[in-house]
Amino acid sequence: MFLKFSITKTIHDWLFELMPAGVAGVVEMILIAVVYLLIFAVAGLYLVLLERRVAAWFQLRLGPNRVGYQGLLQTMADALKLVSKELTGTEKADKFLYNLAPYFVIVTSLMALSVFPFSEEFQAFDINIGIFFLTAISSIGVIGILLGGWSSNNKFALIGAMRSGVQTISYELSVGLSLLTMVLLTESLQLSEIVAVQKNGWLIVQGHIPAVIAFVIFMIAGTAETNRAPFDLVEAESELGAGFHTEYSGMKFAYFFLAEFINMFIIAAIGTTVFFGAWLSPFGITDSIPWLGVFWFLGKTLLLVFLMMWFRWTFPRLRVDQLLRLEWKYLLPINLFNLVFMAGLIWLGLTIKF
Repeated sequence: MFLKFSITKTIHDWLFELMPAGVAGVVEMILIAVVYLLIFAVAGLYLVLLERRVAAWFQLRLGPNRVGYQGLLQTMADALKLVSKELTGTEKADKFLYNLAPYFVIVTSLMALSVFPFSEEFQAFDINIGIFFLTAISSIGVIGILLGGWSSNNKFALIGAMRSGVQTISYELSVGLSLLTMVLLTESLQLSEIVAVQKNGWLIVQGHIPAVIAFVIFMIAGTAETNRAPFDLVEAESELGAGFHTEYSGMKFAYFFLAEFINMFIIAAIGTTVFFGAWLSPFGITDSIPWLGVFWFLGKTLLLVFLMMWFRWTFPRLRVDQLLRLEWKYLLPINLFNLVFMAGLIWLGLTIKF
């Protein structure tokens, strides 16, 4: 299901009048891809700026404030610097895998963006296994990290990549079980149907205590899966330099860097869609104005992004044993109990149905 804005329908009709149906369909898909690439680039750049501003706020300093008004063009300047930098590497690296790894990370992030319902009309790809697709595609990104760390022929990069594999595989379980708890409530994997169930009340309200527990565990596990502090053992600067991307520079390094921020946006967007009604406003306010849905979706998503940034600048880094103990001894058992708890509430008919 492609974009359905009124302006998009106009473009759709114009393309099919102008050229044969097959060619028009290909051109339409290219246009949609370009739109999502722009969203990807802009979101990545300005999430970096937001992170630096939030860090400065927590540390009682100013942050970027020189390039452009209030530093708004700072990340653009940084991007131009990275584009112009020389691409360096090691002579003993596996050239093919070394060059391939950044594209694994960036393409999987872009594919995940395509299924989110930014509003009732703005969703590029609405499939009946949306939640399953998101969990599956987000798991592929770690392959790029493993390839980058191994192919760099650097022991610090390899250690960082192996840590990433262990961390991602561990915390994927809690992310998946948290979402499965809410799938029980909605009886659907399709994101548009999950949003439709929330027309008169967000799932975090409908699901009572199990929904709140699932949300808390999802945010903790999601933060860990994106390799962000306090779960940033993959890039532990004091131990591993830059971790798995130690040997990368220029735009290849930028791909890894941007993918981290886009993955943070993706985790927040999943939380917004599943727990907080995606583009739906509280109690149905202004839902009759379709274009406002984008602002509700982005507003709620950015609040969750801010929460993840708050984690980073508040808690110290965990040790490897603490990281794995948190998942296997605490989050996973609580998640399994919570899943059964939610199933029991649904069986007894005690969940709220608006």
